[in-house]
Amino acid sequence: MKRLRTAVVLIGSAAVFAGSAMARDDGRYANSPLKQWFDSLRSGKGPCCSDADGSVVSDVDWESKDGHYRVRLEGQWIDVPDDAVITVPNRFGRTMVWPIKGAYGISIRCFLPGSMI
Repeated sequence: MKRLRTAVVLIGSAAVFAGSAMARDDGRYANSPLKQWFDSLRSGKGPCCSDADGSVVSDVDWESKDGHYRVRLEGQWIDVPDDAVITVPNRFGRTMVWPIKGAYGISIRCFLPGSMI
C-alpha cells in the first residue's frame, strides 16, 4: 500500500512538472510594457509564469455563475478552482487562462477574469 501511495505521488508530481515545463516564453514579449506585471501574477496555486504561457479567452468562452468561474477549452467546459483565480486588478483588460495539460486532462493553474464587455 505504501508503494502504491508513493507511486501515485511521483506520477502526480511528474504530471505537474511536465505541464509547467511547457512554458512558451521565448522572449517575443520582452518589450511589452506589461511584461513585469504578467511575470508577477500569482494565484493560490503559485506563479502563473508570464503572458506567453497564458491564453486569451473570448467572452463567449468563459462565464461566472454563483461566484465561481468556468472556461471552455478545447470544446469542453472546465470549472476554475477558486484558488486559481487571480484577484489583482486586470491591467490587461482581457480574460486569460493558464491551463496545464496532464494525464488526467486539463487543469487551470491561473485564471484572470476580464470585463465581459
